Amino acid sequence: MQLRKPALGIIGGSGLYDLASLEHVESVEIETPWGKPSDVIRVGQIAGQDIVFLSRHGAGHRLSPSEVPYAANVYAMKMLGVSKLVSISAVGSLREDYPPRSFVVPDGTIDRTVGRTRSFFDNGVVAHVSIADPFCTELSAHLSTVAEVGGLPVQQGGTYVAIEGPQFSTRAESALFRSWGASIIGMTAMPEARLAREAELCYACLAMVTDYDVWHDHDGPVTVDAVLANLRAMTDAVQSIVTALASDATPACSSGCGTALENAIATNPTAITDDIRSRLAPIAGRYLGNRSPA
Repeated sequence: MQLRKPALGIIGGSGLYDLASLEHVESVEIETPWGKPSDVIRVGQIAGQDIVFLSRHGAGHRLSPSEVPYAANVYAMKMLGVSKLVSISAVGSLREDYPPRSFVVPDGTIDRTVGRTRSFFDNGVVAHVSIADPFCTELSAHLSTVAEVGGLPVQQGGTYVAIEGPQFSTRAESALFRSWGASIIGMTAMPEARLAREAELCYACLAMVTDYDVWHDHDGPVTVDAVLANLRAMTDAVQSIVTALASDATPACSSGCGTALENAIATNPTAITDDIRSRLAPIAGRYLGNRSPA
């Protein structure tokens, strides 16, 4: 399925399993070379804008952060014509001035995940893209401005530490991450941001602060109950933000997201097989010679 125009992709994290304002909805099931996405993808419109929505953890929150099929999710978004991808994720705060029930639009990441598929380029083809700035500058700035309609505090900028999970961090780890100058901690921005860059998508994250992590002595250890309570309190704001994001035209990208693969593929073209070209057609077809996936 190919949408009529460049679409806005939304990946909903913990607490966001649907978009109430999505209209003319069609459910789409896709099989990718990296397996099936987390859930059935819902395609529709908000304010006339084509929207592709996917629940990262699946209906009923079935998938842990380590089980999320990140590569399949991003690949499917690319297949459906998404050019700008917004992640909505629950995070803990590592700073006193980033309180629970506020939003953060980060501009940097530290990847502490292990064992996840981090690249589309393997098994016979190698590419090296830059993720010096893993979030699209223009999309992130626009998201920060739009997020103000939610009526909750919005912090623009900050470093997101991505941990493997599913356990929350230890006190020692939390103190270490704070000493690094990190702002928030979560479990899903990586490798999602890496894969989005390889797919040449503009990618931004709307992080929902649900807790102060474990460093904040006054609040005690993080609990699922507390996290879910804060997520529920922020749900209406998130729905309003997504509607506003769909209603406002996002600025053109000058960060190079859409050309990230230019000069990035290191493998000699003569060594790239037809199977590889077919597998990577939605991601890198214009560089490898487009062949539809089998």
